[in-house]
Amino acid sequence: MGAEGRAGSREQRRPTTLAELRASGWQSRPIKRELRENLTDALRAGGDLFPGILGYDHTVIPEIVNAVLAGHDMLFMGEKGQAKSRLMRMLVNFLDEAIPYLDIPGCPVHEDPYEPITSQGKRFLATHGDAAPIAWWHREQRYAERLAPGTKFADIIGEIDPAKILGMDASVQDGEHPNATAGASLGSEEALHFGLIPRMHRGLFAMNELPDLDDLVQVGLFNILEERDVQIRGYPVSFEIDVMVLFSANPQTYNRSGKVIPQLKDRIGATIQTHYPRSREAGIDITEQEALKDGLDLGDINDPSTFPVVVPLFMKQVVEEISLHARKSKFVDQDSGVSARLSIANYKQMVASARQRAIRQNETPAVPRISDLAHFHASSLGKLELDMMGTHQMSERQVLDAILAQAIGSVFSEYIDEHGVGEIADIFAKGVKIEVGDTLPSTHYESIVKAVPPVWDRAFEVNASEDPAVRASCIEFVLAGLWATERVSRAERFGTMEYEV
Repeated sequence: MGAEGRAGSREQRRPTTLAELRASGWQSRPIKRELRENLTDALRAGGDLFPGILGYDHTVIPEIVNAVLAGHDMLFMGEKGQAKSRLMRMLVNFLDEAIPYLDIPGCPVHEDPYEPITSQGKRFLATHGDAAPIAWWHREQRYAERLAPGTKFADIIGEIDPAKILGMDASVQDGEHPNATAGASLGSEEALHFGLIPRMHRGLFAMNELPDLDDLVQVGLFNILEERDVQIRGYPVSFEIDVMVLFSANPQTYNRSGKVIPQLKDRIGATIQTHYPRSREAGIDITEQEALKDGLDLGDINDPSTFPVVVPLFMKQVVEEISLHARKSKFVDQDSGVSARLSIANYKQMVASARQRAIRQNETPAVPRISDLAHFHASSLGKLELDMMGTHQMSERQVLDAILAQAIGSVFSEYIDEHGVGEIADIFAKGVKIEVGDTLPSTHYESIVKAVPPVWDRAFEVNASEDPAVRASCIEFVLAGLWATERVSRAERFGTMEYEV
């Protein structure tokens, strides 16, 4: 039987009435207990708790596990591009596959079949008893999130609904008996419009960018975090809401005085501090994983029609070094952070440039070169913010060029022995010029560097491959390294680079 058939039969076996549910032995659990017990089972079974999350095994993930086991609401605090939202969403994996709820027409809450919290739910259960219909709420639907800017009290907690009040007035004028469907009095539960948090009763609710949340809404979260109930406009209507609340924030804004009310900070059980990759290798792994997940296709090396792309390790390292140097550049506002998206976008742009050359030259495999990074401005602009408090007058493009030079220089120094580099510079000093570019066929590079034979030798130091495309990439890397370490100069125009003293 296929997966669809198995899923269908599983759905059919689930109870559809309260009587069947009781007979099945199902027991309700508070959301935090459900998470704790399911996480305990996952820990006991071993394996990857957060698949696809790299670099957090010994830092962030143990803190999340402790917080779930402790039953804490959590704040994920870190710079942009540190997987905060992804981690919050992945907590859904520790929920039951599906839970039952009373199938009440028009009810905004997925009521616990045994303990409904709304008047509507309690009346429905009293009326139908064991015959009450049961539906099932899947784990993916038990998570909701909201971006703080522009969020109002009514959006996440609730508000008096004028339409429901007017509905009651009209029904009374028509001589009808007021009820939950016809209308409600101003101070009654039926007059309320439920916000996201009450609607996520028995689920997870996440608020992104907490410091940007309006003060009034922050105050409204006090009772939810401490007492687990909701009060709207001072009316004596409250609900025992069962919800885990998650937040995300940037450290600079979260710690800024007045951005988050102290009483709200005090009620958050655990702060999970995220971070950028602690090593270049981890950053490369993340970049490759996310680029492929984002649709990048490197092709099939055994199928030339796919124009496969083979990326040398030193090119991966240069791309990652761009982000690493940006994160410590004095020209970049470090408070805003430099997201992993910078590496991912530059990596994809580099691969695309190499593939375009391969298509035009009918050359396979495509191997990225330094000249393919001539287009990295398009994928980098807007992904970092300049430090406007500094005294420099550099544009974002100029800052990016300086960072690229530093990145190339760092990797170059790891591959090339200083001995012999001066010899290459001396040859250039005699007036030699070499022009390379992202459109030149790989087979041309051997003839290009005949004027400077040591460049060919240094290329073999980087990679001993005889493949022309790999050799071309290595030659450009050596030339760019000489430029980055200020041994030769470089002029750029339209994807070509001319090296000379």
